[in-house]
Amino acid sequence: VLPSKVDDATKMIQLHERTQLALRKASDPTSTMKLIDIIQRLGIGYHFEEDVNGLLETFSELNFKEDLFTTALGFRLLRHNGYQISPNVFQKFTDHNGKFKESLSKDINGIQVLQALELPRHFRMERLEARRFIEEYSGESDQSSCLLELAKLDYNKVQSLHQAELTEITRWWKQLGLVDKLSFGRDRPLECYLWTVGLLPEPKYSDCRIELAKTIAILLVIDDIFDTYGTLDGLVLFTDAIQRWDLSAMEQLPQYMKVCYMALFNTTNEIGYKVLKDHGWNVIPHLKRTWIDMIEAFLVEAKWCNNGYVPNLEEYLENGVTTAGSYMALVHLFFLIGQGVTEETVGMMDPYPKLFSYSGRILRLWDDLGTATDEQERGDVASSIDCFMREKNLSSEEEGRKQVKRLIGGLWKELNGKLMDPKALPLPLIKTSFHMSRTAQVIYQHGDNNKFPSVDDCVESLFFTSIRF
Repeated sequence: VLPSKVDDATKMIQLHERTQLALRKASDPTSTMKLIDIIQRLGIGYHFEEDVNGLLETFSELNFKEDLFTTALGFRLLRHNGYQISPNVFQKFTDHNGKFKESLSKDINGIQVLQALELPRHFRMERLEARRFIEEYSGESDQSSCLLELAKLDYNKVQSLHQAELTEITRWWKQLGLVDKLSFGRDRPLECYLWTVGLLPEPKYSDCRIELAKTIAILLVIDDIFDTYGTLDGLVLFTDAIQRWDLSAMEQLPQYMKVCYMALFNTTNEIGYKVLKDHGWNVIPHLKRTWIDMIEAFLVEAKWCNNGYVPNLEEYLENGVTTAGSYMALVHLFFLIGQGVTEETVGMMDPYPKLFSYSGRILRLWDDLGTATDEQERGDVASSIDCFMREKNLSSEEEGRKQVKRLIGGLWKELNGKLMDPKALPLPLIKTSFHMSRTAQVIYQHGDNNKFPSVDDCVESLFFTSIRF
């Protein structure tokens, strides 16, 4: 071990202890909330989960008689960390019309936190937000040098873990050799891995990220078979073979489909074995179902395209959530994470939970905003933008895009409402569903508006450029 690494490890232990002490000594709700907020925004909240959760428990019992700033910050922290809290805590700040009182216009800090509830942090990918905030916090006059140094050391350490995971995924992908045999297929292990870091930002989910990246890489190739290469007759055969989920079923397939079928079959069984070994559940039937559902939905789109059929918006979205891979990814993660898996919660996977549907629709809509132009040129099925333009008689694509973004805003409200659901799924799965919606925006918003960072920019920042001291 290099001396600098030993020094970094020792430093991190010392800084961790000092931060923990600061959390335990924080005296009043406002300063405690501000400290928790900074810790979480710097991306080091996972180190202090126990302390933070203990403090948040006490905040959830407050009757929020505080000023607007403390109330808004407390509301956001509790919501963000999965606590049930009603928006009614803001009633004392509103007039009889439900608008915030004039007198509050002087409470600049409170207004800023309220604005932040609407956007933009809520929509940012956690690791990218951590990097952005570390750089912003470095320039603040009242920064804590202890927190800042811990955040920088931690960011670079987690980045090294990401690089090791990426090496593992790239090696697996090369050995699988799928795109060697299917030259038309997308060869994007790096982008697949970016998705998994978005969905599972905490270092402890290393194995889950690696397994999920495998499923996304195979999904992209299957998507390409349906979108660009397969004939309709061939796609019907492929779907039939997947429905049967048996190696003998692939005998009827053309060679390139056999290779893909075997890759999917083996990878799913390997993930099933891992879950059985780690958590004791036989999940192959559940994993298999997500792939069958998705490939049946791909076939629906292929038939629409072949027949020149333009679905209505609801029909398109209902099918599009499935083809986006959201159900497949979230069900796989439910079992790979393994927390809160009981007979009751397994039963909640069929039919798929509303939580999955809302985040999946956001994913599908952002995908359309980012890729619709390219896909239209290829002659793919109509996107949600087209569906909106047709249903609402809109004259321009720009107006269609505005409507899609309004719909995304409404879906975020539905998603936030699921945090108040007493029959909630395990918290890690709820967080992952939210992360899916955020990651979709990060990955596709450059295609909608090139002033946003591209996928390559995100990859470079997250995985290859360390933070300097």
